[in-house]
Amino acid sequence: MSVVNISCYKFVALSDREALKADLAARCEDLGLKGTILLAPEGINVFLAGPREAIDRIVAHLHADPRLADLVPKVSLSAEPPFHRMRVRLKQEIITMKMPVIRPEAGRAPSVAAATLKQWLDRGCDDEGRPVVMLDTRNDYEVKAGTFDNAVDYQIGIFSEFPPQIAAHRDDYTSKTVVSFCTGGIRCEKAAIHMKAIGVEHVYQLEGGILRYFEEVGGAHYHGDCFVFDEREAVSADLQPARGRVHR
Repeated sequence: MSVVNISCYKFVALSDREALKADLAARCEDLGLKGTILLAPEGINVFLAGPREAIDRIVAHLHADPRLADLVPKVSLSAEPPFHRMRVRLKQEIITMKMPVIRPEAGRAPSVAAATLKQWLDRGCDDEGRPVVMLDTRNDYEVKAGTFDNAVDYQIGIFSEFPPQIAAHRDDYTSKTVVSFCTGGIRCEKAAIHMKAIGVEHVYQLEGGILRYFEEVGGAHYHGDCFVFDEREAVSADLQPARGRVHR
């Protein structure tokens, strides 16, 4: 497999989105990359595919911006590019929740690393002895491809349906540790910030989402594949395209 696929995001204040769009579009075009970059006042979301050298060069270019120096891409391989074209788009939110909860200057949501989460799930509780609840923040059709064992799933059709659902079930998480998770980290971080804002006391996002979990610890406590928003449609726990499976 010769195509390198990366995804990464960061909630960070971006006041120069037009200039950034022009710069990144030109760079990606010159490098022959395919994929999508989303730019919003709240941050950046990146999905790119191409040869290793080109990917390394665009990552170095992103890291040269002090605001993006700590971007850590999640990496997978495929035989063919999972995108047909390159787009850099301006949006109001990099993931639409329709709730004004993200303030990049206020810092990130609490997070738990994949290895630590696996330890929690192995023994059924966190380091303080609280029961651990896995909360899937993805859309219903994504969940069908696969999810963590016994995860809570509100069967939402779009992410903006999450806030009223969590408000209605907030008391379900009293005295428990909630770990919100999603594909790559962006939705579960936004969800965790919102949950903290409405009074859920012990909440973490899964650092790097399902893809980072697969990369670091494999498929332990997870069943099925992980839906991805490109032509691969889903990847298995070894981060290979889940060929021959229909997930929609």
